[in-house]
Amino acid sequence: MRLVSFDIFRTLGFPDTTVLKPEQFLGHRETLTEADWVLFPEYWQLNALVHGLKCRVFPSVASYRIGHDKVEMTRAFQAVAPEHTPWTLIEPNGPEERERIWNTLSCPFVAKLPKASMGEGVWLIENREDWRRYCEISPVLYAQEYLPIDRDVRVVVVGKRVITAYWRTRADQGFYNNVARGGRIDRSPVPAVVTDLALKLAIDLEVDHAGFDIALVGGYPFVLEFNRLFGNQGLGQGSELREAILDYLVSHTEPEDPEGPEPVWPVAV
Repeated sequence: MRLVSFDIFRTLGFPDTTVLKPEQFLGHRETLTEADWVLFPEYWQLNALVHGLKCRVFPSVASYRIGHDKVEMTRAFQAVAPEHTPWTLIEPNGPEERERIWNTLSCPFVAKLPKASMGEGVWLIENREDWRRYCEISPVLYAQEYLPIDRDVRVVVVGKRVITAYWRTRADQGFYNNVARGGRIDRSPVPAVVTDLALKLAIDLEVDHAGFDIALVGGYPFVLEFNRLFGNQGLGQGSELREAILDYLVSHTEPEDPEGPEPVWPVAV
């Protein structure tokens, strides 16, 4: 299995792997087209690799496209699991839409920028001034009901397997559970209802490498978002993630000639 990687750190220890710099990828067309898999390209490379050079990429195209924008992500969740998606209003950023959302949702509620990660671009809206400040900087209005939680669960999925799941408790500053924003990892048992939901979403949406963030309210799971490139703080120091990725790639790599050579039929005379 021939691999090309654009992320040396995420593919350390991968066998038979050529590492390239993203900005130089067009100088290595032959290497890319001959590879069985192209691993962890940048988002801006995706169309050229998939549609131009016909490369097979990991994570999947769905992982990239759905994971790139919270608006598109939430709409995908609403399509396949509306009962597990928090009440969310998504509108163009205009004066009428701002007023309508403000008059619809009760404070506190959550507002997000379409493209952000690690807890960045997320606001707890507690008053009209909070809402005004958010509206001044977001290209799209994304407002979501506030869930009464002090922790959520990060579920790491590769292919059709849950690799790990752990709680993330609230940071000292409040509101954020992200480890990057001061949240803490808690290894207490995670209910199966949470991991089952993450795996269902991954399979339904064809997302094969993601860290899903799921809240549990009264024992009922709600999906918040997923990150295609998740942090490794909760993964430990073992090789389980690497082995899971390699197993998935091997199992989805078709042999070059699965049915043997084409038969040669006699020509009638």
